[in-house]
Order: sequence, then C-alpha cells, then structure tokens
Amino acid sequence: MAMNNIQDKDNAMLDTLQRPVRDLRISVIDACNFRCSYCMPIEKYPDYYEFMHKGERLSFEQITRIARQFVALGAVKIRLTGGEPLLRRDLPELICQLRGIAGLEDLNLTTNGYWLAEHAAALRQAGLDRVNLSLDSLDDAVFHRITGRSNGGVERILDGLRAAHEAGFKPIKVNVVVQRGVNDEGLLEMVEFFRHTGHILRFIEYMDVGNLNEWEQDEVVPYHEIVDRIAEVHPIEAVPPNYKGEVARRFRLADGSAELGFVSSVSKPFCGDCHRARLSADGKLYTCLFASNGHDLRQLLQDGASDDELHTAIAGIWQGRGDRYSELRAKHRIDTDADPKVEMFAIGG
Repeated sequence: MAMNNIQDKDNAMLDTLQRPVRDLRISVIDACNFRCSYCMPIEKYPDYYEFMHKGERLSFEQITRIARQFVALGAVKIRLTGGEPLLRRDLPELICQLRGIAGLEDLNLTTNGYWLAEHAAALRQAGLDRVNLSLDSLDDAVFHRITGRSNGGVERILDGLRAAHEAGFKPIKVNVVVQRGVNDEGLLEMVEFFRHTGHILRFIEYMDVGNLNEWEQDEVVPYHEIVDRIAEVHPIEAVPPNYKGEVARRFRLADGSAELGFVSSVSKPFCGDCHRARLSADGKLYTCLFASNGHDLRQLLQDGASDDELHTAIAGIWQGRGDRYSELRAKHRIDTDADPKVEMFAIGG
C-alpha cells in the first residue's frame, strides 16, 4: 500500500517518536445541536452559549490549502468533524474541493446523525467516501439523558443511518461511547440490533477529553470487559488490523453476522502508533486529542504565507511532536500545574 511507502519517501515528517502523519481530522464548526455529557455537558454549555461566528472560522479555501499541504507531507486520510459538521452550511462544496487533492485516499465524516437523512445523498454525490455515526444507545430515555435533548430520539438517527446506506455509504461505522452506569447495560442490545446489517459497531472507552465532563476512572468500561460480556452470548474472535496504526481493535462474531471494533485509549493506549493531526474550526493545529495548545495556522494564512511557507510550518510542528498523553495519563492527571486540555467539540473525536 502507498501508506507503507510514505515514511521512506518523506522522513522529514516523522515526529520525535518516529511517527509519520497519516490522518488529518478537520473540525469544520465548533457548534453542535446536542449536549452530550462526555463532550459538551449542558450544565457547562447552555443553549445560549456563543460558538464561533462565521468570520472566526476557516473558509473552505483555507481548509483546502492546509489539507493539501498535509497530503503533500504524507497524510492519506481526512475526516471532517465538529461540533456537528452538518451544521456547516454548504458542506458538499468543501468535500468537492478536498476530493480534488491528488494523493488523498480516504475522505470521511463523523456525525451525530440528526440531519444525516437530509444530507446523505448530497454528501455522497460530492465525493465523500465514508460516514461514521455516533449513537450511544437505542433506548430513547438513555439517548435523551446522554445527548441532553428530548427532541428527535433514536428513530431519527436511525433514519439518517438508513439514508446514508441507501446513498451508498458502506460499511458505516456506528460509534458508541461506553460509560458505566449510563449506557453499558444496553451494549448487548446494540450488538443484536446491528447483526446482519453490514455496519461496523465500535465501542469507545469513556475518556478524559477536555476539562468539564467530570471524568472518573471507575466510569470506564475496559474493552476486555465488553468483549467478555459479548462472548457470553455470541462467540467472538479477533481480526487482524486493516493497517498499521489502526485505532480500533477489530473483532467479529464467529457466525460472521457483525464486525466489532474497540477503541481503548484508557485501558490499552495506542499512542505509539498515533498518526493523527487535528485542525480546529478557527485554524489551530493540535498534535494530540488531549493537547492544551494549538498552533495558529489561520493567522499564518492571514499574514500572507505562501504554500511553501505553510508546508514548512506544518512539517516543523509535526517534527516537534512528542505527545503520548494516554500512556502517561496517571502522571498528567496528578500534575496540578498542567494546562487545561482543549475541549473535544473544538477538535472532534
């Protein structure tokens, strides 16, 4: 695969731990219509919270300029995130621009699905390759508790999933953030529901992203516990990763009825293979999901930087990267002088 050749081709883009960049995650907007307890709790982000104004966000042209340099430096995947990315007007226009970048192999999007039914066909027509859907419960009461919203409900999200499938997005990954005492009792129901659908169900350990979700270690359900729970009902077997550095550990039900993934940042950190960079809606480049500070690329563009200067700046930032928060989580959490981490909704998951 081309991914195996990029490191040899461009050693300058290795960070201090010898990790190449492969994946750029772009937050196109910080706003979201949900108030999920693990990301943007409504107690801290009420409905009158002021998100970025249009003039504070990167334009589509600025996003594309930055993305083009990342691809030139070795990135092969781009994921569009938020906030909720479908709140960004004219998003298919950005997808068309990104699709035109030579060397980009995979263009995908993560959404809460609320507006997916309305937009799925246009996203596919514009050139989007894949969709990830966030859905933490099939029970309306639990769904409303997690999302902080009483309108919409699970069926609206499933309508979006069906529309995306009909538009040609296959397979779709369905992401479930698992929190003990909140939605973990419904995990087997999720497995049963998604058997024989062709979608990939992914269980994500509840993480201490950001500063305001009041994360506690005992609320984490380790991936091996989820595997054991499933195995009590369905024989389950491990599957090799699709590529080096794949985030999710892959499993499948032995009867072939479902593929499952487990993202275990807490119990089994994968910092050593992390090749993701994150760009916020206002143009700050973060080299870790748990970072405190970003590098202001928007200001660089506003100052008239050429493509060569942008290329050099991004390469220099990546070369200086040494992040491995999850491997050092315990030390970071007792460091009272540590800077606050960037919130998840600012840079996506």
